[in-house]
Amino acid sequence: MIRALYSAATGMQAQQKNLEVIANNLANVNTTGFKRSRAEFQDLLYQSERPAGADQGNGNLAPSGVNIGHGSRLVSTTKLFTTGELSNTGDRYNVAITGDGFFEVTLPDGKAYTRDGALKTDKDGNWTTSDGQLLAGGFQAIPAGTTEVSIAQDGTVSLNGANGPSSFVIQLTRFVNPSGLMPIGNNLYKETPSSGAATTGQPNQSGFGGLAQGYLEMSNVKVVDEMVNMIVAQRAYEVNSKAVQSADEMMGIANSLRR
Repeated sequence: MIRALYSAATGMQAQQKNLEVIANNLANVNTTGFKRSRAEFQDLLYQSERPAGADQGNGNLAPSGVNIGHGSRLVSTTKLFTTGELSNTGDRYNVAITGDGFFEVTLPDGKAYTRDGALKTDKDGNWTTSDGQLLAGGFQAIPAGTTEVSIAQDGTVSLNGANGPSSFVIQLTRFVNPSGLMPIGNNLYKETPSSGAATTGQPNQSGFGGLAQGYLEMSNVKVVDEMVNMIVAQRAYEVNSKAVQSADEMMGIANSLRR
């Protein structure tokens, strides 16, 4: 009975973590470029009371064993990098990535990567995120007096203004395993040994996604799916609590036995 109590308790803890992941997904349903997470679980160690193939006498072998598990645990929260829906904003500095790739961001302690295309320019014409971090990867400052900024699907940025026409090419970055990136908040990710090394290339070429000017990639969270997942997590938590209650009642019955 003690084992049943602790096994059910691990199930309750796992579902609590599952609900926290779902709640974070729902909280970011309107976050630009947000990628939903999925909680993944593993079963814990097993106590083997009889191994499969054990000798049963007279040359008979047990076709299956007796193994009692000890519950479950959260093993990972995987980011799902499916493309979110595009929203037409009409802002010339809003750029959505339609496919694989990230914008490279310069931080004081290194590089980071984002799918948030709500880009801005600072007082010097440098491209930045909404928090003011400078963008790298081919982004060049917009000269004063620029009247038109055109961004093509292949990353070519054409400028027209007082100094005449000019252009430069934006570069995107991608990873072999984007789920291995470490989210650090502010719509940013950092490279890890699990994600693999960053690969840079031009949009719409060599498997990189294209760019869509005047659009933003919205969150890939589906509210209906998350609500269903929340109900499942709640019921799983409830049934594990019932298992704790049942084990407690059975222990009470055993303790009340008299000769």
